[in-house]
Amino acid sequence: MSGAMRIRDIPSRPDRRIVEALGKMVTPHLSDSMERLYDGGSALRPMHRGARLAGPAFTVRTAPGDNLLVHKALDMAQPGDVIVVDGGGHTGNAIIGELMATYARQRGIAGLVIWGAIRDSAELAASDFPVYAAGITHRGPYRNGPGEINVPVVIGTMPVTPGDIVVGDADGLVAVPQAEADRVLASAQAIVVKETAAMKHFLAGSSDRSWVDKTLRDKGYSLT
Repeated sequence: MSGAMRIRDIPSRPDRRIVEALGKMVTPHLSDSMERLYDGGSALRPMHRGARLAGPAFTVRTAPGDNLLVHKALDMAQPGDVIVVDGGGHTGNAIIGELMATYARQRGIAGLVIWGAIRDSAELAASDFPVYAAGITHRGPYRNGPGEINVPVVIGTMPVTPGDIVVGDADGLVAVPQAEADRVLASAQAIVVKETAAMKHFLAGSSDRSWVDKTLRDKGYSLT
């Protein structure tokens, strides 16, 4: 079997409780908790209406503009999984459209992440089923392969390993490795506490902004 014909299940899925807890966090806080080094690419945006996304990554690597292995993933993935498709960022052919998104939803898939293009954009935009993609085109896909299922992929600049916890909202996507999940969650929760306190000070007009000038002086600025 060639290296481009691997079809596997997710090696291990995270505990649903940690998925649900991370899904309550906003992506900026999760990103800050991961040193702001990993993101799904600024071009990869929500194509749906508002719904948040959280679930283990069920990954697909496919030839640009081809969705044969995506169809197989739709049949294999378990309810709650997020199908994450690395199509190389190619936006000349749509990887999925309304029919595939409807089938995914019917099967209980949590959402679709397409590092490539979608079509039927008006229908997907009217739906609350989570779909993230890099572009839109009317031009349909090929169904030739090659491709792989549940291998490490890269979405934008973000590495995604099967079973990583994918979280999405209006600001984009993050993928949290299972081994880092507890630490990232604790950090994000601490940021919520800190920013809630800061907001109260802003609204009360009592915010301490002395840190700005201190930081500038520490960096060598001469302030008048």
